Amino acid sequence: MSEDKRVLVLDAGNTTLKFGLFTEGILVDTVRVEYTDKKALEELFALYRDTQIVLSSVISEKATAELTGHFINCFNVDQRTPLPIVLNYVTPDTLGIDRICNAVAVHAASGKNAVAIDIGTCIKFDLVDANGTYLGGSISPGIHLRYKSLNDYTANLPLLSETTPVQLTGKSTAESIHSGVINGIQAEIEALIRRYTVEYGDLTFFMTGGDSSCFDLAGKNNIFADENLTLKGLYLIYQFNAR
Repeated sequence: MSEDKRVLVLDAGNTTLKFGLFTEGILVDTVRVEYTDKKALEELFALYRDTQIVLSSVISEKATAELTGHFINCFNVDQRTPLPIVLNYVTPDTLGIDRICNAVAVHAASGKNAVAIDIGTCIKFDLVDANGTYLGGSISPGIHLRYKSLNDYTANLPLLSETTPVQLTGKSTAESIHSGVINGIQAEIEALIRRYTVEYGDLTFFMTGGDSSCFDLAGKNNIFADENLTLKGLYLIYQFNAR
């Protein structure tokens, strides 16, 4: 495999497909498209059909195969792909590629103990040490999964989608749900950051994910925001294999 000057990386998440175009190693453009937007997807597939594609996917094998069929040159990153980090994980075959990409990216960016905090469909913490060993992390439901579960498993609670900042005390049932979900996630993340810091010492935290902007965390306690963390990690894995 040779390293191309123009590479399109695709992060196939649970709800959206994110495109990142790298030219000579620099991320020059990104696009996020909902799977339901068929017209936009077809246009992008046609535009990049002949481009070197690097794909990470957490969707089904069938859906992934359909996706790769739109391109001529597709390098699919999976749990068997050689990595620039070492996975210290009991079940590496079950480890999401997005989590691996985030770990690769934070290790390259930090060079010391680092944690990726990915806030999307799920909230994922992933720790990699200064030697480049992935040590594991955690997964919990994201904003919309929490809203959905409250609606699905109760008789009378409404289904919400609000993600804006919220008061601590809700004055209605909808406001109370909103407070519980948003403030609860904020408290969860802050508590985990404190526990990681106590246990692992000097750490750098990187926040990413489609819902990361809903929380006031970046810029505090060595926390940096990078909405393209997964794409950058995916490209680094490609580079590692292109050598």
